[in-house]
Amino acid sequence: MRLVSWNVNGIRAALKKGAADALASLSADIICLQEVRAMSDQFEIPLERYEMYWNPAQKKGYSGTGILSRRPFLSVTNGMGIDALDIEGRVITAELNTAFVVTVYTPNSQRELTRLAYRTREWDTAFLTYLKTLEKKKPVIFCGDLNVAHKEIDLANPKSNQKNAGFTPEERASFDNLINAGFVDTFRIFCSEGGHYTWWSNFAKSRDRNIGWRIDYFGVSASLHEKVTAASIHPDIQGSDHCPISLEIDI
Repeated sequence: MRLVSWNVNGIRAALKKGAADALASLSADIICLQEVRAMSDQFEIPLERYEMYWNPAQKKGYSGTGILSRRPFLSVTNGMGIDALDIEGRVITAELNTAFVVTVYTPNSQRELTRLAYRTREWDTAFLTYLKTLEKKKPVIFCGDLNVAHKEIDLANPKSNQKNAGFTPEERASFDNLINAGFVDTFRIFCSEGGHYTWWSNFAKSRDRNIGWRIDYFGVSASLHEKVTAASIHPDIQGSDHCPISLEIDI
């Protein structure tokens, strides 16, 4: 099974930039989207044979997630079951026979770190608890924009970003908690080198210069580790300030 995850930074804008053709070229069984920033009646994705599921934020033009699938699901659930955390449309869970697939768009800590406490003390804690609850039933594959570069190898300029959103000690510790809880960062199964990023600032030709951050991930339960056959980043695909990532797994 092949899965793709992509923060599209506004699905309507991404579609105008060729996102549908890009997604078709990736030939995924399941596509997980983040930062959709639209209601489902405001756009149409011209992809055949996909069932499409959406979780928009209550606030129009903000956040939101989606899952497109060519495989049947047993169930699809929006949110984590916590009203205060679910209003921004950041989580969708799809149940397969053999695993749960969760797409997530983790809140950004924002400039001046105004949302850091909310993100690390409330959101990250609740999300990990949610994943471990699902895992009691069957293994979990989660993916999306987690808004953190875990290690210094995961961004081009670690020293100058120590106090910036996405690379604070608190956010990195939250990612440590995911790993310590048994989840596997699948890209690092296959690649231990730096220079591989999934997001680039729109300023100073950062993408052309590959001055980026790896903040998009596929994570899997430890029991699925040996079933992962490939995990890739696709920096050549345009249409967003993020690029798609993919996972191939035998389940």
